[in-house]
Amino acid sequence: MQVPFGRRTLVGLVHGHQPSQFTKLKNVQRVLDQEAVIDEALYTLCERAARYYHHPLGEVLGFVLPALLRQGQPALAGGEVRWRLTDRGHHVSDDRLTRAPRQLQALTVLKEHPDGLTPAMLEALSVSKSALQALRDKEWVERVELQPEAAGTPAEVLAEPALAANPEQRAAIHAIVDAQGFQPFLLDGVTGSGKTEVYLQAMAPVLAAGKQVLMLVPEIGLTPQTLRRFRQRFAVPVTVLHSGLTDRERLDAWVAARDGRARIIIGTRSAVFTPLAHPGLIIVDETHDASLKQQDGFRYHARDLATWRAQQLAVPVVHGSATPALETLHLARTGRYHWLRLTRRAGDAGAPPIELLDARDTTPDRPLLPTALKAIRDTLARGEQALVFLNRRGFAPVILCRDCGWQDECPRCDSLMTWHRSEQQLRCHHCGHQHRVPQRCGDCGSTNLTDAGAGTEKLEALLEKECEQVKGGAPVVRIDRDTTRRKGSLDAKLAQIQKGEPAVLVGTQMLAKGHHFPRLSLAVITNMDAGFLSADFRGPEQAAQLLLQVAGRSGRQDRPGRVLMQSRHTDHNLVQLAAAGDYQALANTLLEERRGAGWPPFGHLALLRCEAMTMAQALTFLDECAAGLPALDNVHVLGPVPAPMEKRAGRYRAQLLLQSNQRPALHGLLDALMEHARALPSGRRCRWHLDVDPIDLL
Repeated sequence: MQVPFGRRTLVGLVHGHQPSQFTKLKNVQRVLDQEAVIDEALYTLCERAARYYHHPLGEVLGFVLPALLRQGQPALAGGEVRWRLTDRGHHVSDDRLTRAPRQLQALTVLKEHPDGLTPAMLEALSVSKSALQALRDKEWVERVELQPEAAGTPAEVLAEPALAANPEQRAAIHAIVDAQGFQPFLLDGVTGSGKTEVYLQAMAPVLAAGKQVLMLVPEIGLTPQTLRRFRQRFAVPVTVLHSGLTDRERLDAWVAARDGRARIIIGTRSAVFTPLAHPGLIIVDETHDASLKQQDGFRYHARDLATWRAQQLAVPVVHGSATPALETLHLARTGRYHWLRLTRRAGDAGAPPIELLDARDTTPDRPLLPTALKAIRDTLARGEQALVFLNRRGFAPVILCRDCGWQDECPRCDSLMTWHRSEQQLRCHHCGHQHRVPQRCGDCGSTNLTDAGAGTEKLEALLEKECEQVKGGAPVVRIDRDTTRRKGSLDAKLAQIQKGEPAVLVGTQMLAKGHHFPRLSLAVITNMDAGFLSADFRGPEQAAQLLLQVAGRSGRQDRPGRVLMQSRHTDHNLVQLAAAGDYQALANTLLEERRGAGWPPFGHLALLRCEAMTMAQALTFLDECAAGLPALDNVHVLGPVPAPMEKRAGRYRAQLLLQSNQRPALHGLLDALMEHARALPSGRRCRWHLDVDPIDLL
């Protein structure tokens, strides 16, 4: 409803009612919705999340609501927009579009769908907007708006038959389908083992019963390919929810899910709060991924909230991963999650071995070893594809002076400036500050400047020269945040790779998650050592997950795969365990280390972070917070200390870590901490927040 608040008019939610102590109250200006926009179950989830993460309930509710509802629009869906053939379009011969292949593709797709397709469906099928507009100008297709009630539910759920499942897949499918009420599952399957097919076949009986399926994916980049596969399999409405939608599209999808018209809802982490009229199953794909944790504002973890919500709704929840987070794996090993194992790849493909290469002889100008370069050339000569992984954007991570050793640092952060050669800019990847490439050293004035290290942009340039030596040549396709900023650019690059022609893929972790490249037979992995040597206790786990996810892109179909890992620490125990490809053995080692230190899953953490204009201000506030806490034997207060990156975006950062092996004791202390911190005058001169179950201590 809209209410007067001082000189402003604000939109609010009715939380409850009780007699007022005030004798004079202003009238409500307007009731926007006659029924609750957040149902009782979802409201209860928000209350639980607000308590657990010690975040204001009002902000949690505001986060859950689509932007248009927060701005005062009613919770009503607009009409569904569809593209369909006109009467003239039905009689157009394909011969008339032989010189316009994109228009021919669009026309062919619409001929196969007489009821029309939404813009999202057409985008998933790689139909271009320009082709549709050209056909519209010819009056062969039209854009129509159907009212919500016009979109009925098909009697037949499947649009195409399911694939044949192997025994492990069948056992997993039956376990999920047979679950009664709430049952958490860990679908632990090696890369390429067919986890998505398990999802699809487990969903079919849920959809046939008229219920809804909510599926969370970690990245927007995975949404189009997931959407395409689900729409090919099922003849029911599929809706997407992610930050790339317009406010109107997001509200329409939200209302369609709430009203039960959307039968499959696929979204990123915030989709865990989508209202559901007839919930039947919740799936969290790539459940180990750090993208499922919100890192600003309301810092929740969608993986955990999905389990809470399934428990509340009394439906099964499936967490799928080839490299489960150690917390999730521990829950499965101790019997709290039903552990489903897929130990072999679908079809006849075998898991490629990982070959360790000693990279101590590599130089900034030659970051790839001769062995790796020869393997890439041989792969292209066979007509296959290769992937080179480097989780670092830009051309080079630093510009330095050869005479005095000066390095170009960000003036606002404790970090070095990354050189983006294509833009002739140095850019900080932490705060976004950028400036031109200097002509002289900032200390001694020398012009003897050079770059050090390599990023994906440098690898792209080096590999383009290598590919010129291969008969017939081959393109180098770079996929990172810099090359996929424009809408549709990632889909276009993935479509180029899916053609199966010889090519070299260069990219960051965007390439590591969930992609299926049938003709990719070689993966070269560089610069993974930092994760295994990280000061953060989660560093080795995350590095191993990323390594095995990248390795899993190779050899996924009818050709053997090969994986080369360049490392300067080939004798390191964790590097060798990860390279052996046995994630369970690596997990055993890491879990034993954590048990001794009391780290998760054997202990529980909360991190109070503070940013201020000086380090003294930040430490003073945290010192006062720590001083006001009662002494408890089972909760350890560590710090305050400066953050590993002390300065970021012009502000100084410090942190206070609370550790306990008893969750109730920790949260009891956090209640006292938050009440005390909010009352401190020093807190008004700082920015501070509490992160419960942090996944990043750096």
